[in-house]
Amino acid sequence: MVDKSEKFRWLVRVGYFSRAMLYSVLGIIALTSVGQISQGTDGIFRAIENFPLGEVILWIMVVGLIAYGLFRLSSFLFDIENQGSDAVGWGKRLGHAGSAIGHFALAYSAWKFAGNNSEGAGSGGGAQEAAAGVLSVEFGGFVLGVLGIAFFLAAFNQAKKGLTGSFMARISGSAPSQTRLLGGIGYSARAVVFAIIGWSLFKAGFMSGGSGQIKTLGDAVASLAGQGFVFTLVAVGLLIFGLFSLILARYRIIPDMGSEGRVPAYRA
Repeated sequence: MVDKSEKFRWLVRVGYFSRAMLYSVLGIIALTSVGQISQGTDGIFRAIENFPLGEVILWIMVVGLIAYGLFRLSSFLFDIENQGSDAVGWGKRLGHAGSAIGHFALAYSAWKFAGNNSEGAGSGGGAQEAAAGVLSVEFGGFVLGVLGIAFFLAAFNQAKKGLTGSFMARISGSAPSQTRLLGGIGYSARAVVFAIIGWSLFKAGFMSGGSGQIKTLGDAVASLAGQGFVFTLVAVGLLIFGLFSLILARYRIIPDMGSEGRVPAYRA
């Protein structure tokens, strides 16, 4: 009989598979169709929708992205990955909170296409609606600004992972030998994207920029389209991050929900 921890680990692995699909398609679209990437995140899911069994893949991604979001939310709330409760640890955990919210938003976008509710949806439409709702309540701007800071912290942690290779402490030793290289490139590209998303949230929350400027994953990549070589590097990096995520779907060490199952802290 499969226990709850085993079910949790399998759900998280489906989450990594969903992330692999998302970033692989994002990288391919960015490299082959600037027009489609200009549609933002909707362009990614529209491309997947047109795949053979595209609707089935989208439903798998809905479940997987929600599972991955819950995994990151658990890391923030319960420290299941043993980040600690000092300033550095809380910074990483706040970054995980931003990642959780971002993946919940991506799951919602995937659901729109899987449920055929995407008609008339513009680039980032769901994100703009959600942001407008947050801004309409008291302290809503502050909430968006803090979320922007969370994405900045996540971007910093992504860049640090890429440079130091600390992520290898959470990957099985039987993973392919190229995992360190792929992860380093992928995390570096993802750091750029997270920084762009964080800046859009920070401006909307603290600089009265309005919700319309908030960028989703696809929008952030599309904003680099005029940057030539930088755009190409980020697009290739995101494609590589998709391949890296596929490796993680198999070889990532997933902690149990109990404290005895926490992933050990990284030691350089």
